[in-house]
Amino acid sequence: MPLSPHEVDLFERSRARLEAIAYRLLGSAGDAEDAVQDTFLRWQAADRERVETPEAWLTKVLTNLCLNQLASARARRETYVGMWLPEPVLDGDRMLGPLETAEQRESVSMAVLTLMERLSANERVVYVMRAAFGYSHAEIADMLGLTESNCQQIYRRAKQHVAGDRARREVDEAAAREIVEEFLAAAVSGETRRLVDLLTADATSIGDGGGKIPARATPITGALAVARFLRGLFAPSAAKGNLVGGNPAFYAEVVNGGPGLVVVAGGRVVGIMAIEVTAEGIAALRVQANPDKLSRATRRWSASAHPEPLPGSW
Repeated sequence: MPLSPHEVDLFERSRARLEAIAYRLLGSAGDAEDAVQDTFLRWQAADRERVETPEAWLTKVLTNLCLNQLASARARRETYVGMWLPEPVLDGDRMLGPLETAEQRESVSMAVLTLMERLSANERVVYVMRAAFGYSHAEIADMLGLTESNCQQIYRRAKQHVAGDRARREVDEAAAREIVEEFLAAAVSGETRRLVDLLTADATSIGDGGGKIPARATPITGALAVARFLRGLFAPSAAKGNLVGGNPAFYAEVVNGGPGLVVVAGGRVVGIMAIEVTAEGIAALRVQANPDKLSRATRRWSASAHPEPLPGSW
């Protein structure tokens, strides 16, 4: 039976929330969009007169679609070239969903999205639905076909897995820009000591090129090693400009709720560096350079206003 305007409107009012759930579960904006579209198709094919609570029905269908995708995604990542990182999302994108509480912001950070790869599919669903969207354990148990007490146990276990050892620093847009400006100034200075002073002793750097852009196949660990890598990464080079399609410009942006450096060349976002800041300094750099994971960021960048580029070039 064709959808009525009211039934289409019911779905569209849920779309942003469904996208935000799927993005947290899958770590990919593209996969999240596909999961939401598949949910729409199931809504279209359903006996909608028998659906008492459309929002709950849509959420349950989406969650189960994401569970299926998580299983296949794990298989794909076993053959992924190099390190895998989530797809970064720029500030203001509805894919980020609610960011009112510290837990909601934490659940969409690049650090936690990366850590959630260690969780089982059920752990990931329970953690996201409880921490980010406030669903009760009873509601989550109904989605997953589990008991409420089982959900509570799964949630406690998932929280332990994603809990960091260091307290992260909450930053607003102004503070994020200041952090990125200081970082970029140190990176382009060519002075290793300036970078070391900004990093924690056990800082790490991870890059995802997806086999399409050169990236280290293993993490770089330790302040000095990371600083030396960054000194080389930001050293001027015509070859780097050729690789990304032009002379890049650097911008300070909020990425997944935290400070980030966006690299733009030829009208495209060619790299996003998410900067994890703790009370002790910069603890991690997660560099997304895989062009397949930057298309949404490029679309958003092209459609919105942005600040002046920061000093620095290749």
